[in-house]
Amino acid sequence: MRVLVVDIGGTNVKILATGRTEPRKTPSGPGLTPRKMIAAVKELAPDWEYDAVAIGYPGRVVDGRITTEPKNLGRGWVGFDFKSAFGCPIHIINDAAMQALGSYNFKKGLLLFLGLGTGVGAALVSDGVVIPMELAHLPFRDGTYEQYLGVRALERLGKKKWQKHVEFVVARVMEVFQPDDVVIGGGNAKKLKTLPKGCRLGNNLYAFIGGYRLFEKPWDQRRPAAAKSTPRRKAAGEALKVASL
Repeated sequence: MRVLVVDIGGTNVKILATGRTEPRKTPSGPGLTPRKMIAAVKELAPDWEYDAVAIGYPGRVVDGRITTEPKNLGRGWVGFDFKSAFGCPIHIINDAAMQALGSYNFKKGLLLFLGLGTGVGAALVSDGVVIPMELAHLPFRDGTYEQYLGVRALERLGKKKWQKHVEFVVARVMEVFQPDDVVIGGGNAKKLKTLPKGCRLGNNLYAFIGGYRLFEKPWDQRRPAAAKSTPRRKAAGEALKVASL
């Protein structure tokens, strides 16, 4: 199956299709509606053929449906019929979750992903199951995580102070989830002078891998023996079940 992956960010919409090696992008921003996004994508890649579309959306997605309007884009996303607009099967997932899925390595167990871009994205991946998290708007100091880690914070505080906040938050989140693998991704991750201890640098290309994986076989059919549950991962799974009640 040929898949077109659409990664919607607060600054750009990036796309890549099966068999292609170079992503293409177009500006997004506060005026971007779903209709404008689709028109821009079709104009951006008229020569690309695809059978399905995976969309990484910068907001809450439940059971493949967008449930909240984006903070940094235009309106009209909730309830929009993407399947009819593209004329093919669609998978929609939170953008941070899509990049987390693409970053996941079964041999490393529980993955924590933090995305530093226009805003702040976060997700866990456990045994191939993606658990999106909404950390951006949780209270932090006299604001929220996004107000101290997002692009506006970087511009307001400067790299040195911004990095200190990133390191503090990453350490606290790692204490909570005790992950086996931590990926710091997003467009601003490369602006960190050094990565927080125990973390590896992500890559926006992982988002496209995550989009492709959405149309692959179920994870439980592909899980190697090396990825069997450990006590730490079982404990994390139980904690997530309790948190979801």
